[in-house]
Amino acid sequence: MLYYRIVESMLMEVKVGYKILYKKELCQNQYEIRIKAPFITKNAKAGQFIILRTDKNSERIPLTIADYNRETEELTIVYMAVGYTTKKLSKLEVGDEIEDIVGPLGVPTHIEKYGTVVCLAGGYGAAPCYLIAKAFKDAGNKVYMIMGARNKDLIFWQDKMKNACSELFITTDDGSLGTKGFVTGVMQDIMNKEKVNYAIAVGPMPMMKAVADLTRDKGIKTEASMNPIMVDGTGMCGACRVTVGGEVKFACVDGPDFDAHKIDFDEVINRTRIYKEQEKHCDETNCNMIKQSIELEKSMR
Repeated sequence: MLYYRIVESMLMEVKVGYKILYKKELCQNQYEIRIKAPFITKNAKAGQFIILRTDKNSERIPLTIADYNRETEELTIVYMAVGYTTKKLSKLEVGDEIEDIVGPLGVPTHIEKYGTVVCLAGGYGAAPCYLIAKAFKDAGNKVYMIMGARNKDLIFWQDKMKNACSELFITTDDGSLGTKGFVTGVMQDIMNKEKVNYAIAVGPMPMMKAVADLTRDKGIKTEASMNPIMVDGTGMCGACRVTVGGEVKFACVDGPDFDAHKIDFDEVINRTRIYKEQEKHCDETNCNMIKQSIELEKSMR
Protein backbone atom coordinates (compact mmCIF):
# COMPACT_ATOMS: atom_id res chain seq x y z
CA MET A 1 0.00 0.00 0.00
CA LEU A 2 2.82 2.36 0.92
CA TYR A 3 4.51 1.56 -2.43
CA TYR A 4 1.44 2.62 -4.42
CA ARG A 5 1.15 5.85 -2.44
CA ILE A 6 4.79 6.69 -3.15
CA VAL A 7 4.33 6.01 -6.88
CA GLU A 8 1.12 8.08 -6.94
CA SER A 9 2.92 10.95 -5.21
CA MET A 10 5.76 10.80 -7.73
CA LEU A 11 3.35 10.84 -10.68
CA MET A 12 1.53 13.86 -9.29
CA GLU A 13 4.81 15.75 -9.20
CA VAL A 14 5.56 14.98 -12.87
CA LYS A 15 4.36 17.71 -15.20
CA VAL A 16 5.02 17.14 -18.88
CA GLY A 17 4.27 20.68 -20.02
CA TYR A 18 3.70 21.57 -23.65
CA LYS A 19 5.86 24.55 -24.54
CA ILE A 20 4.76 26.97 -27.26
CA LEU A 21 7.56 27.19 -29.82
CA TYR A 22 5.93 29.45 -32.39
CA LYS A 23 2.95 31.79 -32.52
CA LYS A 24 1.45 33.85 -35.32
CA GLU A 25 -1.82 35.69 -35.81
CA LEU A 26 -2.90 34.49 -39.25
CA CYS A 27 -5.82 36.89 -39.50
CA GLN A 28 -8.20 38.64 -37.14
CA ASN A 29 -8.66 36.46 -34.04
CA GLN A 30 -7.19 33.43 -35.84
CA TYR A 31 -3.92 32.05 -34.47
CA GLU A 32 -1.39 29.40 -35.39
CA ILE A 33 0.81 27.93 -32.67
CA ARG A 34 3.37 25.15 -32.71
CA ILE A 35 3.86 23.07 -29.61
CA LYS A 36 6.49 20.56 -28.55
CA ALA A 37 4.46 17.34 -28.34
CA PRO A 38 6.54 14.22 -29.11
CA PHE A 39 3.98 11.62 -28.07
CA ILE A 40 1.23 13.16 -30.20
CA THR A 41 3.27 13.85 -33.33
CA LYS A 42 4.56 10.28 -33.29
CA ASN A 43 1.07 8.91 -33.98
CA ALA A 44 -0.92 11.79 -35.50
CA LYS A 45 -2.78 11.35 -38.79
CA ALA A 46 -4.95 13.51 -41.04
CA GLY A 47 -8.40 14.20 -39.62
CA GLN A 48 -7.57 13.62 -35.96
CA PHE A 49 -7.80 16.12 -33.12
CA ILE A 50 -6.52 16.88 -29.64
CA ILE A 51 -8.09 18.18 -26.45
CA LEU A 52 -6.18 20.69 -24.36
CA ARG A 53 -6.36 22.68 -21.15
CA THR A 54 -4.54 26.00 -21.01
CA ASP A 55 -4.07 25.65 -17.22
CA LYS A 56 -5.17 23.36 -14.41
CA ASN A 57 -8.43 25.27 -13.92
CA SER A 58 -9.25 25.48 -17.62
CA GLU A 59 -12.08 23.76 -19.45
CA ARG A 60 -11.16 21.11 -22.01
CA ILE A 61 -11.46 22.21 -25.65
CA PRO A 62 -11.09 20.11 -28.82
CA LEU A 63 -8.89 21.42 -31.64
CA THR A 64 -8.10 19.70 -34.92
CA ILE A 65 -4.51 18.76 -35.69
CA ALA A 66 -3.58 21.22 -38.44
CA ASP A 67 -0.08 19.87 -39.09
CA TYR A 68 2.72 17.92 -37.43
CA ASN A 69 6.41 17.19 -37.86
CA ARG A 70 7.55 13.83 -36.56
CA GLU A 71 11.25 14.77 -36.78
CA THR A 72 11.07 18.02 -34.83
CA GLU A 73 8.16 16.72 -32.70
CA GLU A 74 6.20 19.92 -33.36
CA LEU A 75 2.41 19.94 -33.32
CA THR A 76 0.59 22.74 -35.18
CA ILE A 77 -2.88 23.87 -34.19
CA VAL A 78 -4.93 26.73 -35.60
CA TYR A 79 -7.78 28.22 -33.61
CA MET A 80 -10.10 31.19 -33.52
CA ALA A 81 -10.20 33.22 -30.31
CA VAL A 82 -13.97 33.45 -29.85
CA GLY A 83 -14.68 31.96 -26.42
CA TYR A 84 -13.21 32.35 -22.95
CA THR A 85 -10.65 29.54 -23.25
CA THR A 86 -9.50 30.26 -26.80
CA LYS A 87 -9.09 33.93 -25.88
CA LYS A 88 -7.02 32.88 -22.90
CA LEU A 89 -4.97 30.61 -25.16
CA SER A 90 -4.38 33.54 -27.52
CA LYS A 91 -2.75 35.50 -24.69
CA LEU A 92 -0.02 32.92 -24.21
CA GLU A 93 3.30 33.65 -25.90
CA VAL A 94 6.31 31.70 -27.16
CA GLY A 95 7.97 30.03 -24.18
CA ASP A 96 4.75 29.66 -22.20
CA GLU A 97 3.43 26.18 -21.49
CA ILE A 98 0.01 24.67 -22.02
CA GLU A 99 -1.09 22.59 -19.02
CA ASP A 100 -1.94 19.37 -20.84
CA ILE A 101 -2.93 17.89 -24.18
CA VAL A 102 -4.66 14.58 -24.92
CA GLY A 103 -4.32 13.02 -28.35
CA PRO A 104 -4.31 12.13 -31.07
CA LEU A 105 -8.04 11.45 -30.77
CA GLY A 106 -10.69 10.39 -33.26
CA VAL A 107 -10.62 8.12 -36.28
CA PRO A 108 -8.25 9.37 -39.00
CA THR A 109 -9.76 10.35 -42.34
CA HIS A 110 -9.95 7.26 -44.55
CA ILE A 111 -7.47 7.82 -47.37
CA GLU A 112 -7.51 5.88 -50.60
CA LYS A 113 -7.24 6.50 -54.33
CA TYR A 114 -10.71 7.59 -55.45
CA GLY A 115 -9.74 9.55 -58.55
CA THR A 116 -10.94 13.14 -58.26
CA VAL A 117 -11.31 14.44 -54.71
CA VAL A 118 -12.70 17.81 -53.61
CA CYS A 119 -11.90 19.24 -50.18
CA LEU A 120 -14.21 22.07 -49.15
CA ALA A 121 -13.03 24.27 -46.29
CA GLY A 122 -15.21 26.94 -44.76
CA GLY A 123 -13.56 29.57 -42.55
CA TYR A 124 -11.54 27.87 -39.80
CA GLY A 125 -11.99 24.56 -41.65
CA ALA A 126 -9.03 25.45 -43.87
CA ALA A 127 -6.52 24.35 -41.23
CA PRO A 128 -7.67 20.72 -40.79
CA CYS A 129 -8.22 20.42 -44.55
CA TYR A 130 -4.50 20.87 -45.20
CA LEU A 131 -3.42 17.45 -43.94
CA ILE A 132 -6.47 15.80 -45.48
CA ALA A 133 -5.82 17.27 -48.94
CA LYS A 134 -2.12 16.42 -48.71
CA ALA A 135 -2.87 12.80 -47.77
CA PHE A 136 -5.28 12.36 -50.68
CA LYS A 137 -2.78 13.90 -53.09
CA ASP A 138 0.00 11.64 -51.81
CA ALA A 139 -2.34 8.68 -52.42
CA GLY A 140 -2.45 9.55 -56.13
CA ASN A 141 -5.71 11.51 -56.32
CA LYS A 142 -6.41 14.66 -58.27
CA VAL A 143 -7.30 17.01 -55.43
CA TYR A 144 -9.24 20.25 -55.68
CA MET A 145 -9.26 22.49 -52.61
CA ILE A 146 -12.00 25.10 -52.20
CA MET A 147 -11.41 27.59 -49.39
CA GLY A 148 -14.22 29.95 -48.42
CA ALA A 149 -14.48 32.88 -46.03
CA ARG A 150 -16.46 36.08 -45.50
CA ASN A 151 -13.68 38.26 -46.94
CA LYS A 152 -10.04 38.20 -48.04
CA ASP A 153 -8.74 39.09 -44.58
CA LEU A 154 -9.93 35.72 -43.27
CA ILE A 155 -8.09 33.62 -45.87
CA PHE A 156 -4.80 32.09 -44.73
CA TRP A 157 -2.27 29.39 -45.68
CA GLN A 158 -2.70 29.99 -49.41
CA ASP A 159 0.84 28.90 -50.36
CA LYS A 160 0.66 25.91 -48.06
CA MET A 161 -2.67 24.84 -49.54
CA LYS A 162 -1.38 25.13 -53.11
CA ASN A 163 1.33 22.61 -52.30
CA ALA A 164 -1.17 20.24 -50.71
CA CYS A 165 -3.56 20.01 -53.65
CA SER A 166 -3.70 19.88 -57.46
CA GLU A 167 -5.62 23.14 -57.77
CA LEU A 168 -6.75 25.73 -55.24
CA PHE A 169 -9.95 27.78 -55.45
CA ILE A 170 -10.87 30.65 -53.14
CA THR A 171 -14.31 32.11 -52.54
CA THR A 172 -15.35 35.10 -50.45
CA ASP A 173 -18.83 36.27 -49.58
CA ASP A 174 -18.05 39.83 -50.62
CA GLY A 175 -15.90 39.00 -53.66
CA SER A 176 -12.79 40.66 -52.19
CA LEU A 177 -10.70 37.62 -53.18
CA GLY A 178 -11.27 34.82 -55.64
CA THR A 179 -14.83 34.01 -56.68
CA LYS A 180 -17.70 35.90 -55.09
CA GLY A 181 -20.05 33.50 -53.37
CA PHE A 182 -19.83 30.25 -51.47
CA VAL A 183 -17.77 27.07 -51.78
CA THR A 184 -20.81 25.26 -53.15
CA GLY A 185 -20.80 27.50 -56.21
CA VAL A 186 -17.29 26.43 -57.21
CA MET A 187 -18.16 22.83 -56.33
CA GLN A 188 -21.07 23.00 -58.76
CA ASP A 189 -18.78 24.33 -61.49
CA ILE A 190 -16.34 21.46 -60.95
CA MET A 191 -19.13 18.88 -61.04
CA ASN A 192 -20.40 20.39 -64.32
CA LYS A 193 -16.98 19.92 -65.92
CA GLU A 194 -15.85 16.53 -64.66
CA LYS A 195 -16.74 13.52 -62.55
CA VAL A 196 -16.06 13.93 -58.84
CA ASN A 197 -15.50 10.68 -56.96
CA TYR A 198 -15.25 11.91 -53.38
CA ALA A 199 -15.81 15.10 -51.40
CA ILE A 200 -15.12 16.08 -47.81
CA ALA A 201 -16.37 19.23 -46.11
CA VAL A 202 -14.83 20.85 -43.04
CA GLY A 203 -16.22 24.02 -41.49
CA PRO A 204 -19.45 25.53 -40.13
CA MET A 205 -22.43 23.18 -39.89
CA PRO A 206 -24.65 25.10 -42.38
CA MET A 207 -21.83 25.01 -44.95
CA MET A 208 -21.32 21.25 -44.56
CA LYS A 209 -25.08 20.70 -44.80
CA ALA A 210 -25.16 22.70 -48.04
CA VAL A 211 -22.37 20.57 -49.51
CA ALA A 212 -24.25 17.38 -48.59
CA ASP A 213 -27.42 18.69 -50.22
CA LEU A 214 -25.48 19.53 -53.38
CA THR A 215 -23.82 16.14 -53.82
CA ARG A 216 -26.60 13.85 -52.56
CA ASP A 217 -28.39 13.32 -55.89
CA LYS A 218 -25.11 13.13 -57.81
CA GLY A 219 -24.04 9.89 -56.16
CA ILE A 220 -20.79 11.46 -54.91
CA LYS A 221 -19.42 9.89 -51.75
CA THR A 222 -19.35 12.82 -49.33
CA GLU A 223 -18.13 13.06 -45.77
CA ALA A 224 -18.31 15.86 -43.22
CA SER A 225 -15.88 16.43 -40.36
CA MET A 226 -18.15 17.07 -37.40
CA ASN A 227 -17.31 19.51 -34.62
CA PRO A 228 -20.18 19.31 -32.12
CA ILE A 229 -20.02 20.08 -28.40
CA MET A 230 -17.35 17.86 -26.85
CA VAL A 231 -16.15 17.33 -23.28
CA ASP A 232 -14.00 14.28 -22.56
CA GLY A 233 -13.20 13.15 -26.11
CA THR A 234 -13.15 9.46 -25.18
CA GLY A 235 -16.80 8.48 -25.68
CA MET A 236 -17.87 8.59 -22.03
CA CYS A 237 -19.87 11.83 -21.69
CA GLY A 238 -22.01 11.58 -24.82
CA ALA A 239 -21.98 15.35 -25.37
CA CYS A 240 -20.76 14.99 -28.95
CA ARG A 241 -23.51 12.64 -30.07
CA VAL A 242 -24.59 12.89 -33.68
CA THR A 243 -27.44 11.08 -35.41
CA VAL A 244 -26.16 9.38 -38.56
CA GLY A 245 -28.53 7.24 -40.59
CA GLY A 246 -30.92 7.09 -37.64
CA GLU A 247 -28.21 5.81 -35.27
CA VAL A 248 -26.52 7.72 -32.47
CA LYS A 249 -22.78 8.13 -33.01
CA PHE A 250 -20.14 9.89 -30.93
CA ALA A 251 -18.00 12.30 -32.94
CA CYS A 252 -15.01 11.78 -30.65
CA VAL A 253 -14.65 8.01 -31.07
CA ASP A 254 -16.78 7.13 -34.11
CA GLY A 255 -15.77 10.24 -36.07
CA PRO A 256 -15.16 13.04 -36.58
CA ASP A 257 -15.81 12.09 -40.26
CA PHE A 258 -19.27 10.75 -41.14
CA ASP A 259 -21.34 10.14 -44.25
CA ALA A 260 -22.63 13.65 -44.88
CA HIS A 261 -25.76 12.36 -46.63
CA LYS A 262 -26.87 10.53 -43.48
CA ILE A 263 -26.14 13.20 -40.84
CA ASP A 264 -29.08 14.92 -39.15
CA PHE A 265 -27.58 18.39 -39.50
CA ASP A 266 -30.65 20.20 -38.15
CA GLU A 267 -30.39 18.28 -34.88
CA VAL A 268 -26.66 19.01 -34.55
CA ILE A 269 -27.10 22.70 -35.36
CA ASN A 270 -29.82 23.04 -32.70
CA ARG A 271 -27.67 21.26 -30.10
CA THR A 272 -24.66 23.52 -30.75
CA ARG A 273 -26.82 26.52 -29.81
CA ILE A 274 -27.75 25.17 -26.38
CA TYR A 275 -25.03 27.02 -24.45
CA LYS A 276 -24.88 30.25 -26.44
CA GLU A 277 -26.23 32.39 -23.61
CA GLN A 278 -23.94 30.79 -21.03
CA GLU A 279 -20.94 31.28 -23.32
CA LYS A 280 -21.88 34.91 -23.84
CA HIS A 281 -22.25 35.49 -20.09
CA CYS A 282 -18.94 33.76 -19.36
CA ASP A 283 -17.19 35.80 -22.03
CA GLU A 284 -18.59 39.11 -20.78
CA THR A 285 -17.77 38.26 -17.17
CA ASN A 286 -14.26 36.98 -17.70
CA CYS A 287 -12.83 38.82 -20.72
CA ASN A 288 -11.04 41.36 -18.52
CA MET A 289 -9.87 38.67 -16.12
CA ILE A 290 -7.99 36.64 -18.72
CA LYS A 291 -5.09 39.03 -19.09
CA GLN A 292 -4.98 39.70 -15.35
CA SER A 293 -4.84 36.00 -14.44
CA ILE A 294 -2.06 35.28 -16.94
CA GLU A 295 0.01 38.27 -15.78
CA LEU A 296 -0.45 37.17 -12.16
CA GLU A 297 0.61 33.61 -12.98
CA LYS A 298 3.75 34.86 -14.77
CA SER A 299 4.68 37.13 -11.85
CA MET A 300 4.52 34.16 -9.47
CA ARG A 301 6.96 32.00 -11.50
